[in-house]
Amino acid sequence: MDLEKHPAAPAAPADLRASDADRDRIAQILSDALAEGRLTAEEHSDRLDSLYAFKTVGELEVLVRDLPAPGGVHAPAAHPAHAAPADGPGGYTETIVAVCSSSARKGRWRPGAHTRAISVMGDITIDLTEAVFQQQVTEINVTSVLGNVEVLVPENVTLRGYGSGVLGNFEVRGEGRGETDPQAPVVIVRGFALLGNIEARPRLGARLVDLARKLRKPDEG
Repeated sequence: MDLEKHPAAPAAPADLRASDADRDRIAQILSDALAEGRLTAEEHSDRLDSLYAFKTVGELEVLVRDLPAPGGVHAPAAHPAHAAPADGPGGYTETIVAVCSSSARKGRWRPGAHTRAISVMGDITIDLTEAVFQQQVTEINVTSVLGNVEVLVPENVTLRGYGSGVLGNFEVRGEGRGETDPQAPVVIVRGFALLGNIEARPRLGARLVDLARKLRKPDEG
């Protein structure tokens, strides 16, 4: 066969190797489907396992072929070269996943405007106490299925929570602490817990509560 007369056809989009952005997009669709009741916890767990095993965009698209996606289309994500950089305006969506494992984001780091945490029989800690906020509003979307997710924030941050639990717990402590300062960073935690636990709180505030309890113990006798 004359290769010059019959050049190889360009690879179809479905045959392209999947990028982190592609997997983040699919993980978001699966998480939304679980929260909306379109997937059971077992189905979500199975598809999530496949998400990080599959290699191509076409394989990932099979996981959400029967689910609605933002905008109503399942077109492959834009090439990473056109994605917003992590430090750019609006940032990108960082996805933290723990499936029968543990994962933590802590220390001095720069959270983007959007972070998604998915825990399936796992533990996730998102510690913002030493984080460098590059935007005033930081939103964290959490899905916990038989797992635990803890979000820790500095005391000067305005913390807000919107979520629910089904045979699980969604709790946000210390809401509104930083609202006296209009320039204070705002952390919004949105979550859904199915047989799991989601908790957001100021880290130093919890230490003061523990100290107060210890100081009260001598008086109890």
